[in-house]
Amino acid sequence: MDIGLLWFDNDPRRGLEEKVLRAVAHYRRKYGHTPNVCFVHPSMLNGNGRRSVLRAGGVEVRPGRAILPDHFWVGTAEDQ
Repeated sequence: MDIGLLWFDNDPRRGLEEKVLRAVAHYRRKYGHTPNVCFVHPSMLNGNGRRSVLRAGGVEVRPGRAILPDHFWVGTAEDQ
């Protein structure tokens, strides 16, 4: 993914899935289609490092070391 939307959400009352879904909803409103991938800081995936991948509403959530905590980079990956 070369281009995406960077979303920030540090609300401690929201879980990771809800935060991702909010970022996805904003992306959908702004660009008119649904992203398929979201990169987050590895610590947000329970600290399990590179191999942790989960899904939130059909969007694959992947770790990205370049992403700051509480930031979400959503977009469309070409390899899917």
